[in-house]
Amino acid sequence: MPSHVPPRPTGPARGQAVQPAFAQIGLALSETAFVVVDLETTGGAPGAHAITEIGAVRVRGGQVVSEMGTLVNPGAVIPAQVTVLTGITNAMVVGAPVVAEALEHFLGWARLDEPGTVLVAHNARFDVGHLRAAARELGLAWPEPVVLDTLALARRVWSRTDVPNHRLSTLASFVGSPTRPTHRALDDARATVDVLHAVLEALAPLGVTHLEDLATATDPVPPRRRAKSRLAQGLPSTPGVYELLSATGQVLYVGSAVDLRRRVRSYFTAAEKRPRVAQVLDTTVDVRVIPTPTEVEARVRELRLIAELDPPANRRSRRPRRQPWLRLVGGDEPRLASTTALATEEVGCAVGPFASRSALLDAQRAAKSVLRLRSWDAHGAAGLAPQGGLSQRVDLARRALSGECDLVAGPLLERVAALAAAERFEEAGLWTARLRSFLLASRRAEAVRPLLACAHLVAARRREGGGWELVAVRWGCLAGSAVTPPGADPRPAVAALRATAQVVQRPDRVGQTTSAEETLLLAEWVLDSGARLVEVGAEGGGDADGSGAAGGAEEDVCAALTWPVGAAARHRRVLRA
Repeated sequence: MPSHVPPRPTGPARGQAVQPAFAQIGLALSETAFVVVDLETTGGAPGAHAITEIGAVRVRGGQVVSEMGTLVNPGAVIPAQVTVLTGITNAMVVGAPVVAEALEHFLGWARLDEPGTVLVAHNARFDVGHLRAAARELGLAWPEPVVLDTLALARRVWSRTDVPNHRLSTLASFVGSPTRPTHRALDDARATVDVLHAVLEALAPLGVTHLEDLATATDPVPPRRRAKSRLAQGLPSTPGVYELLSATGQVLYVGSAVDLRRRVRSYFTAAEKRPRVAQVLDTTVDVRVIPTPTEVEARVRELRLIAELDPPANRRSRRPRRQPWLRLVGGDEPRLASTTALATEEVGCAVGPFASRSALLDAQRAAKSVLRLRSWDAHGAAGLAPQGGLSQRVDLARRALSGECDLVAGPLLERVAALAAAERFEEAGLWTARLRSFLLASRRAEAVRPLLACAHLVAARRREGGGWELVAVRWGCLAGSAVTPPGADPRPAVAALRATAQVVQRPDRVGQTTSAEETLLLAEWVLDSGARLVEVGAEGGGDADGSGAAGGAEEDVCAALTWPVGAAARHRRVLRA
């Protein structure tokens, strides 16, 4: 059986300085179990007949917990040149455990499947590659642990001006390790422990203080920026909104997150690749957060803060409450016209909102070319003739803007097919783009109509870990949200949410109370297949008997909450174009 080597004291005094630098958020590296391993092999390809020795040290908090070391019988001849390098002879391994026995023992000792355990090696590609290949060939389960390579870390920390090379023997001498690497597995693993402690000590001031930091520790991030990861210390691991602040207190960027601490920390690693945000990070000196009960509330608050503060690094609509709509204007000469002041009662016969003026013009051209409310110039209709009298065309337009977008999509798709058949592909692409703008606007309108017309709505979705997320919506505006713990009766939480939700007055026009973007976000949440309507009715929570649902109002809203299978959604190919 493999021989157990008794624990020894931790390495050099240099390694002792690591602990005080560890911050107390997430899983600190001081709480992480590092299994440092080294192998000696025959020099052959990775597999079940290559390993000749395994040495490993388990450390936590800068202290050695236990060690193991064993020779291994590879079942193959050890070449003479390998014996010269390692000192391991064929005679030495004759009575040693075979690879299957030694590897099984190592895996049981290392407990690599335990949370917070990291496998470490110097040039880990070699050692871990041999271990993984042997386990696979022998039918042993390989746990796929987090792997840390001290070679890659050392290259990140010390340049060639510090050390002539990054061999283990060179680094061990550089950090003052009392163990000299000898090409014997346990000695080399012990030296690697000392290099590991020195590397982590050097990285701690750069923000590499926790297990999650190791994934990006070797990424090319400017040290000044990585050091700012300390700004995430103490932040809650809950949903919420965060603001990146300058030295003068200006809000540079606003974002939302499911996990505030994790999201803010990610900005100071190589995971953040947006040049515009990277520039902001260089001038960020503080982070302010607003925790929220739910992710959807965090996203809504993000929208509102961006509209209010206009941070320089956020790319959003600068006038979210004044986005244009396309509507039918009556009178002696009915026509399709744009407006940024759509009356609430007009939502049922309009499409939008549009993200840009150009998108609105494309949709307007698409609709006009089919509906023909006014005379169309020679560049537009491509041979379509008006159908029926003016009153019939007005009725057709009203229906098309009220959700029957097939009345526009059908003729335009026929036109696109005809143009493609005639190999007029540029024109076909132009009309496809115009139709897409019209369909996207129809889809948005179908989504927001029921919420804009609803005085009070409470919806619920199950949380992944149990319990419920609850959201109250009033006139298309988020009025409040809450969560319930796993196994708890959600009805008291619904009643509390109803009683404490924000009072929202019915708006006279779209965008008066909140942006259409907020209503769209809420519609996406409410219309999700996992969401349930709990209450629909008057703002006080329903009818007089307190049942929470207002009969016909609930039926009307439930019937309207069908846009994913509505006319616009059926044209998926055009919408994806």
